[in-house]
Amino acid sequence: MAATPPPPPAPPKPTWDPGQQPEGPFPWLRPTIRIRLTLLYGGMFLIAGILLLSIIYLLAAQALRVGSEPPFKILGGDKVTVSSTSCPGVAGNQPINDFNAVIASCMDTQRKHSLDDLLSRSLMALLGLSIIAFAFGYAMAGRVLSPLGKITRTARRVAGSDLTRRIELDGPDDELKELADTFDEMLDRLERAFTAQQRFVGNASHELRTPLAINRTLLEVHLSDPGAPVELQQLGKTLLATNERSEQLVEGLLLLARSDNQIVERKPVDLAEVASRALEQARVEAEAKGVEIRGERALAMVQGNGVLLERIALNLVQNAVRYNVPEGGWVEVTTESQHGQAVLVVSNTGPVVPAYEIDNLFEPFRRLRTERTGSDKGVGLGLSIARSVARAHGGRITAVPRDGGGLVMRVTLPV
Repeated sequence: MAATPPPPPAPPKPTWDPGQQPEGPFPWLRPTIRIRLTLLYGGMFLIAGILLLSIIYLLAAQALRVGSEPPFKILGGDKVTVSSTSCPGVAGNQPINDFNAVIASCMDTQRKHSLDDLLSRSLMALLGLSIIAFAFGYAMAGRVLSPLGKITRTARRVAGSDLTRRIELDGPDDELKELADTFDEMLDRLERAFTAQQRFVGNASHELRTPLAINRTLLEVHLSDPGAPVELQQLGKTLLATNERSEQLVEGLLLLARSDNQIVERKPVDLAEVASRALEQARVEAEAKGVEIRGERALAMVQGNGVLLERIALNLVQNAVRYNVPEGGWVEVTTESQHGQAVLVVSNTGPVVPAYEIDNLFEPFRRLRTERTGSDKGVGLGLSIARSVARAHGGRITAVPRDGGGLVMRVTLPV
């Protein structure tokens, strides 16, 4: 008997999470509406201040230029004896022409000093007023946009499945109040729709499970009769298998309907423990198919619903076992924490999966190569349920084809 070839080496563990978006070095510089309004108001004030300063400077320069001539001239006498502390050139006995030239030069120098002093003082005043203007613009923009902040906070609470929240914005009847009232009306309709959906799911759960349970009981009673004909027993087994498939379909549909909502009550859950429980449930089927189960599961804590997270792991493991190669197949299940996220990776050998078929695998009732009926591998809801549960926990699930066949399913959940 030929020796069984060793299983292929495990695929490398992915180290990059496509859902991890790098943050900038300065997140507070995000161009929000408040920052843009502040820059707009402050910039307009700065431009107006620069124009006003230029006009004042030009008018002052023109006024000083017109009056730059000496207001008097000495016309008589050969020499003039004067002294001045502001004009050092005027001292002692000087001819009249030299005295007039010195006086004109002294007044021109004083005019330039006056203009320079006016410009420097005006620039300092403009700088101080600009700082005050930007601070005032920032405060006013925050006051104007405060209703939008309230709307945003309410929307975040609603995103957490708290549909009872309302904005109830007070104030003048302006555009923001109209937006808030419209949002409140939308929340009313959404709350009624979700309440009706939950009521329908509860009623459907009861109405669909009851007849299926009755049918299963009747079939099991008839099959337990040892005197029943062989044909009747064979028919009963077929009907029992069909009934069991219908029960699985109903359970899957109900779970899919529930898992589309956000998880309100969250508790600490270890993905490693969840994956181990899923492997224990699928171990008998894996041994029957000759599929090896391996992989290291490290501690990976998340906040969520343990039952739903276990359903994710169980669906992925069952798919990995059922869609595998006839001989020498394996399933690798690993868990780890990286970059502030908990990661569950399920890899397996199996048929080659084209890349364009990946998205179809997550659609309800879709299987590889569009197989929809006549399969004993499930009801076609496993990956759809896994994706819905992952989204309800704020995470995501991706699938990548392996070289040589099979898939690498990666579930990323926030810690």
